[in-house]
Amino acid sequence: MKTEKEKMIAGELYRPTDEHLVNERHAARVLFQEFNASNEEQKVKRVKLLQNLFQSTPENLYIEPPFYCDYGYNIRLGKNVFVNYNCCILDVSTVSIGDNAMFGPNVQIYTATHPLAYKLRNSGVEYAKPIVIGDNVWIGGHSVICPGVTIGNNVVIGAGSVVTKDFPDDVCIAGNPARIIKSIDNN
Repeated sequence: MKTEKEKMIAGELYRPTDEHLVNERHAARVLFQEFNASNEEQKVKRVKLLQNLFQSTPENLYIEPPFYCDYGYNIRLGKNVFVNYNCCILDVSTVSIGDNAMFGPNVQIYTATHPLAYKLRNSGVEYAKPIVIGDNVWIGGHSVICPGVTIGNNVVIGAGSVVTKDFPDDVCIAGNPARIIKSIDNN
């Protein structure tokens, strides 16, 4: 029989009130709250807190506080990632972020979702879908990336966009829901 965490990671219905998951979310919250309370002069401390939160050492990672997430360990970061103020990543499932990604302020990334049928939704179960963000992606401020989305390499996402579906490499997208505005010539 699978644990609630195993079901969560597999994208199956699970109970977020499971004691182990509640404790893991609390541990992540302690780390990001300490990170958010730190200042520029505490660079070594900030790096250590992020290493503990993400359970990895991304090269040239810069996150501007405040930052929020559910677990941290489901976030995979490439090198040279810049995250501006007030980013929230609901990493119930995996969030893979490629090299040279740039996030504007208030970017929201949601892997968590809920059943559409109200009786099942009201039962307290939920599930998640992974998100993949390619290399060299620039996400404009106040954009939302919805569960299950894959964004190709070299994509620019206009400010305030709501990304509800997959997009290929080398495009500029914008809107609610986001759509391709134009192709980008990266030759």
